[in-house]
Amino acid sequence: MPGRATSPIADAVEITPSRQLLGENLQISFVTSLEGFEALHKEWDDLFERTAEPQQVFQRHIFLRHWARHYLDPGTRLCIVTGRMHGRLAAIWPLVRQRKLGFDVLGFMGAPVAQFGDVLVETGDNRHALLEAGWSAVASLGADLFEARRVRADATLCGSAIPSGASLPGDVQAPFASLSRRVTADGPGIAYSARERSNYRRRLRRLREHGDITFAEPEPGSTAVAAAAAAITIKKNWLLENAILSPTVMDRRFQVFFEGLAGDPGAGLHASTIACDGRPIGVDLSFDCKGHTFGHVLATDPGYDREGLGRLLIHRTFAAAAHRGSRVFDLLAPADGYKMQHADGLVAVSDYAFAFSWRGWLLRELVMARLLPAARALAKRLPAALVRRLARRKI
Repeated sequence: MPGRATSPIADAVEITPSRQLLGENLQISFVTSLEGFEALHKEWDDLFERTAEPQQVFQRHIFLRHWARHYLDPGTRLCIVTGRMHGRLAAIWPLVRQRKLGFDVLGFMGAPVAQFGDVLVETGDNRHALLEAGWSAVASLGADLFEARRVRADATLCGSAIPSGASLPGDVQAPFASLSRRVTADGPGIAYSARERSNYRRRLRRLREHGDITFAEPEPGSTAVAAAAAAITIKKNWLLENAILSPTVMDRRFQVFFEGLAGDPGAGLHASTIACDGRPIGVDLSFDCKGHTFGHVLATDPGYDREGLGRLLIHRTFAAAAHRGSRVFDLLAPADGYKMQHADGLVAVSDYAFAFSWRGWLLRELVMARLLPAARALAKRLPAALVRRLARRKI
């Protein structure tokens, strides 16, 4: 066991011996306590500002800090791998360690609310070597398997060699919209047909027949918290109405997580709301990061489906994001039909499982590659009444 570190997070870090990397001094450490994670706040933010791409928004320290408050439980241990060059933080693998079915499994922090998983690594000539050093550190942890879910094709993690056998079934795509084509001052932009632009005005007129329609983008604080709570309530009702099983949304932690973000000015969460006579009937919760916006929760009252409320909310949300200075709106995976009507491109999103032992190989090949996909397919065929009964148990 290495000696006691002298950093401010000494109690949370195990230091490996220094290594020479391309003539530079590299130090790999493992942060295993919540206090150690909190102590990395400033250095983490500095690395994020220097090197992160917009789609790494779910690797921001503030996002993961809120996640830890609500989702970090006794069965989940932090196992953050950090790399320092000349003492400066240059790489972060934000991982957790869990026991699953008797196996020792590593995964990304942020599940199930983080929509993309990735690592943060300093840009420059040493990036590939830093990635390889990170892989070596992860392998040295002695876990059976590293489960890397929701990895985009443009992720930093994909900058290293990924064995073909590590890929899991079920690749999806994340659609995105170019806001310069989707937004104008008075409604939908040039990417839409003249008929769609006309339909936008018609839908708005029909919606106004129900009462006084107002639009708002509340600043972080109590009003935004109320909007986040309304969004989750509406989303749950929509899922029940359509008999769709979503344990993540039905989990009470999902709502309090978003309420916490909505009240935090630094979280980058923005709410766009449509209200009828003061009652929210449509709410979008999105994250801004480096000129991109990522739409996480789109919730519409099922009682207004005939009025095209979902389309109206997307158009209003696009307009609000463009007004804040965003250039791209990421609709997140999967590429559902309603999203594709607003998309200008797609990014592939994949799941991977990297086995470090024969036990990990069995878990990947038998459970993750075969049993879990079959179970998901079966869940989609459950009777609607049973789905609603199961969902209500989570509320």
